[in-house]
Amino acid sequence: MMEALSSLLWFLVAIGILITVHEFGHFWVARRLGVRVLRFSVGFGRPLWRWQKGPEETEYVIAAIPLGGYVKMLDEREGEVPQRLLPQAFNRQPVGSRIAVVAAGPLFNFAFAILAYWLVFVMGVEGLRPVVDKVAPDSPAAVAGLRHGDEIVAVGDSSTPTMNSVLQALLYRAIEGESTTLRVRDSQGMERNLILSLPAVGKKAGTPDLLGEIGITPLRPRLEPRIDRVVEGSPAAKAGLQGGDLVVEVDGREIADWSELVRLIHDNPGAPLRLTVERAGERITLQVIPEVVTTGEGEEGRIGAVVLLPQGLPPEYRAVQQYSVPGAVGAALRKSWEMSAMTLRMLGKMLTGQASLENISGPITIARYAGYSAASGVTQFIGFLAIISISLGVINLFPVPLLDGGHLLYYLIELVKGSPLSEQAQAVGQQIGIALLVSLMTLAFYNDIVRLLE
Repeated sequence: MMEALSSLLWFLVAIGILITVHEFGHFWVARRLGVRVLRFSVGFGRPLWRWQKGPEETEYVIAAIPLGGYVKMLDEREGEVPQRLLPQAFNRQPVGSRIAVVAAGPLFNFAFAILAYWLVFVMGVEGLRPVVDKVAPDSPAAVAGLRHGDEIVAVGDSSTPTMNSVLQALLYRAIEGESTTLRVRDSQGMERNLILSLPAVGKKAGTPDLLGEIGITPLRPRLEPRIDRVVEGSPAAKAGLQGGDLVVEVDGREIADWSELVRLIHDNPGAPLRLTVERAGERITLQVIPEVVTTGEGEEGRIGAVVLLPQGLPPEYRAVQQYSVPGAVGAALRKSWEMSAMTLRMLGKMLTGQASLENISGPITIARYAGYSAASGVTQFIGFLAIISISLGVINLFPVPLLDGGHLLYYLIELVKGSPLSEQAQAVGQQIGIALLVSLMTLAFYNDIVRLLE
């Protein structure tokens, strides 16, 4: 219950920040171009809080439904406008000014992402050193020539100081299933270049285990099989497992580390397992039945227990991705560009049927990731905000009526033909836009619910 409330809280914080950024873009540019803004609302529906400095000033609102927001501008299409205020009406502005106001929302989302990534890179991101432990036989990694002990220094022209940066660089190139160059350093300090063939991601639902598909097992510190917490209502909770329990045996077999415990649970979906745990100096035997989860690779078992992580990584495994204040600017621009391109390419593959529509996520999944990232630290949460901000920017630029991209499409048509689209054509476009958005939200909620039930 507490985990769900925490995820909800951080979702509201995240979505509140990003909606405010987006709508502030519209608001700021509109004001600079002389358009009167009547209301700036974060959320839809009944106002929970409102403030207005004076009757001629903008009204600021926080509303009950936090799944969007809007900036209401003076407009003759929405009511009668006094003669003296006509120059400040949005519909009376030149088409170039209207394009600038509408485009400002998504552009502010991209600008926010750049700023967020800049801050993350200045603060520094701690991660696992990108050292290879095992290479699966006959895998793409084995064919490329990767060996135990190799450290991945760069993917293409992107330096990779952490394993997470390796994964991000590979994901960006794996959208199309293309090959890439790896620069690796062996245990003797000798560097060499390799050509790695990448599998196309997105065909299957869920987050791809790209490193596993490539055949790479990263070198990780051994984790003690001690439980940090259990998920409410999970098989672990039903079995009586608690935070702090040290799992010492499974069916009489001694457990050396967390990965061995995970493997045994993974390989025994639905089968009763007898766990011996140490708790407060005593040994207790409990029975747990891993729930059966169907993935793209078949069935696997899960019990809903989270490992207790040590404070920080051992020095030999630890790496930090960090830049100077000016150096972080270029890194943030590159990261924002790569994430924008990856989002756009993945959406394109889903629209053309080359990727599964089950990859679409809705507010429930976003809320869960908001909670996970906030629990992982400030830099992780800021990075999460950057990714969602980019997604909002990209999606809002789609040429779908009701979205910013749909309005931009209308204005571009107006530029070409020299006059606005007819009201009838715009009404038909709005109906199409509503149908598309309702369908998309229904699919996103359905995918969220399916993930919750898995």
